[in-house]
Amino acid sequence: MIVAEEKDTLREKLKELFGYTTFRGNQEVVIRNILEGKNTFVIMPTGAGKSLCYQLPAMIKDGLAVVISPLIALMKNQVDQLNAYGINARFLNSTLSKSEITRLKKDCINGDVKLLYVAPESLNKEEYIEFLLKANVSFIAIDEAHCISEWGHDFRPEYRKIKSMIAQLGNMPVIALTATATPKVQIDIQKNLQMEDADIFVSSFNRKNLYYEVRPKKETKKQLIKFLKDNKGKSGIIYCLSRKKVEEIAQLLNVNGFKAVPYHAGLDADVRVKNQDDFLNEEVDIVVATIAFGMGIDKPDVRFVIHYDVPKSLEGYYQETGRAGRDGLEGICLMF
Repeated sequence: MIVAEEKDTLREKLKELFGYTTFRGNQEVVIRNILEGKNTFVIMPTGAGKSLCYQLPAMIKDGLAVVISPLIALMKNQVDQLNAYGINARFLNSTLSKSEITRLKKDCINGDVKLLYVAPESLNKEEYIEFLLKANVSFIAIDEAHCISEWGHDFRPEYRKIKSMIAQLGNMPVIALTATATPKVQIDIQKNLQMEDADIFVSSFNRKNLYYEVRPKKETKKQLIKFLKDNKGKSGIIYCLSRKKVEEIAQLLNVNGFKAVPYHAGLDADVRVKNQDDFLNEEVDIVVATIAFGMGIDKPDVRFVIHYDVPKSLEGYYQETGRAGRDGLEGICLMF
């Protein structure tokens, strides 16, 4: 039970740090659970405010919260947002130089950093485990936890090793979060992390502000251009299954006067970062992408998500369409 006085304190912290006056859905009970040092498993739809579930406790608890995150782009996005709130969050991944890593470790050990985003591969390195042992870690958050499961739509082998790394850091609370976990995936995640005792919080998967439409693949390019003309100037993502198709559609859109950029794993890392930033900063309206784009990308005003090709799985489709309408306003999900 949450005592009224404690409730008020949490709300004050929420307003002071993030500018919100109320919690959404399960956020408050999840945060309370983490603050009580319990293992916590959160299944919450995209756009429902999963990140806040570990960001707020990280600011309240003493020490350094370690967030395991699968993508460099996702870490950068989250760290930039937290820094904009005046929160000292940093990331540790392959983009940092040796001297930057040395400085970062020092800042973490000195208690200057509240949230540290790390790639699971980084935790494989003995030197990083040693450093974290000195850094007074408060708890571990595993974002996009469905990457642990071989049954999930986005399996990452390095995620399977997280448990043995956590064990080296001693007995500390773990929070695992995902937007997409079928019952089979959920059981697999809990088993792998040895979190069978975790408190589980599941929110409804129904995003009432999203409208789903499926159209036959007839004169697809013509249909696409017409849809985009009707939604000119709005922010959107178009998913294709192949890199070749991504390039082709991005070119088609630019020829037709739309501000669009491609995004796929075949592009240089700096081009990917630039294209992502241009999209987040409203320099371009549309990203044409493979599934390499979008996990955890938090752009609230994406008005449409178009699947030019049918995605490989239903969970993938749910995750990708979930990028629309994060601000609670209408989002259109169109699939050919």
